[in-house]
This record gives sequence, C-alpha cells and structure tokens, in this order.
Amino acid sequence: MTGETHFKGWAKPGPVPPGLSAGLTVAPDETLDAISGHFRLFQLRDGHRFSTDDILTAWYGTTWCPTARTALDLGSGIGTVGMIVAWRLPGARLVTVEAQTASVALARKSARFNGVEARYEIREGDFRSPDVLRAEEQFDLITGSPPYFPPGTGVESEHPQKLACRFELLGTVADYCSTAAKHLAPGGYFACVFPYEPAQLARVEAGAREAGLVIVRRRPVVFREGDAPLVGLFGMMRETDLPEWFRGQSWTEPELIIRTREGKIHPEYSTVKLAIGFPP
Repeated sequence: MTGETHFKGWAKPGPVPPGLSAGLTVAPDETLDAISGHFRLFQLRDGHRFSTDDILTAWYGTTWCPTARTALDLGSGIGTVGMIVAWRLPGARLVTVEAQTASVALARKSARFNGVEARYEIREGDFRSPDVLRAEEQFDLITGSPPYFPPGTGVESEHPQKLACRFELLGTVADYCSTAAKHLAPGGYFACVFPYEPAQLARVEAGAREAGLVIVRRRPVVFREGDAPLVGLFGMMRETDLPEWFRGQSWTEPELIIRTREGKIHPEYSTVKLAIGFPP
C-alpha cells in the first residue's frame, strides 16, 4: 500500500488501493505512475504513455454522465480512460476492450493494483468483432479515444503499441461511433476526443450522423493560449433518444485552454486535473 498522503502540498483524495501489497512488481521496462488520487497506472517505459487527450476524455464523459451505473471504454489501451472513470464513478461496473495483448496485460496489473477487479472487466479483442461485445449489452456511458490518422498519412512508429494508438489499424472514428450507438443504454452518453482541424472535424461529424448519433455538445481544446484548437471533446446521444426538435442542434462550449501564453498550466485545466484526482 502507498503511505503517501500528499504530493507537493496537494492532498491525494479517494480510496487507498491494495497497491504493491497485491503481489505485483514493476518490471524493468515498466513504470508505475499516478493517475487518479492513490490510483496508479502501469506503463511501458518506451511504449505508449497516457496523454492529456485520455485525461480529457474520461473527465468529459464522467462530467456529463455522472450517474452512470455501467460504462464501456472502446480501444482502451493501457486503461487510462477506464481507470479514471472507475475512480470518478466508484459505484459503476466497467468493461474495457483492447486488441493489443501488451496493453491488456498492463491494464490488468493496474486494475489489480487499484483494487477494482471485481467491477472492472478487461476484454482482449477488436471491439468491432461480434464475439467481443454481445448484441444485448448496453452501457450508460461509453468513452473512446480513437486513433487520429489513416495509415500512411504520417510518420509511423516502429513500436506496435504506439503505432496502433495513433493510426487507424483497428477502427476509425466512424467505427467508434457505430459501436457506441449499438451499445448505448436508453438515454446513454458517448464521449470521445478527436482532432478539431476542419477535415478531421468533418470525419467525426459524419461518423456520428451515419451512426444515428447527435453531437449534443462539443468543446474545442487549445493546448497553448492564442493557438488554434488541436482537438475537441464530443458528447453524443442516440438520435432516437432525443425529441425531434433537439436533434439538429449542437452546443459548442468555450475553448478549454491547457496552458497560458507564458506556458503555465491554465487555471481551468488545473481544476480539471483536480476533478480526476491528479495534481494541479
């Protein structure tokens, strides 16, 4: 168990998990990093690492669907989004789906470290496959941090874990939307992150429309004050769950700024981090 109650003057909130007393060890090629309160995350030292995009996806989804009893994270990687959701929704049952064996192994270690195994099911496989998610399974909250780029449209990493997290080897944003639409419970909410550049924005809008989803709210994210938004957060609901007059509208929120012009953490982003149990 971890005995640290504070980090640089910040009091860690939330439950203290079993931690390393659960019989886990940190392998030489791994790191064990803070993610939410006393929760930690196993990551490969030279592999895919959790990002601001992951933090924002989990925060956005749980903020706008705070009463979810069941949650699903698609393409869950090492479990960053799912673990934050588990920390913020302590009464919820979670299912995560990830195709890469190495990432699944890390996620399972994190779930054991954080003591959430009884309500946190990690499935290995392609979420588009009918034998991974049963047709009748429904979730109040679905989250996803899709890869952003088609293969061949950028510099591709030689590390397979990094490659699949950036390039669409196992599904596009349209696949995330269509899968979410099939498995949302009545009135359920799908939250995802995707680039905000016009051509990419058009892709997420088309994916939602084709899946029968309505983007009910969106929030552009600026990584440095004064720059154009690089990514956006999107909250969607099934069209048939909404009144007809509401289906053609979407609320665009003010920009969320990560860093000020001087390079300091923006005050609002500090409060976002506090909300997910991370140092401001």
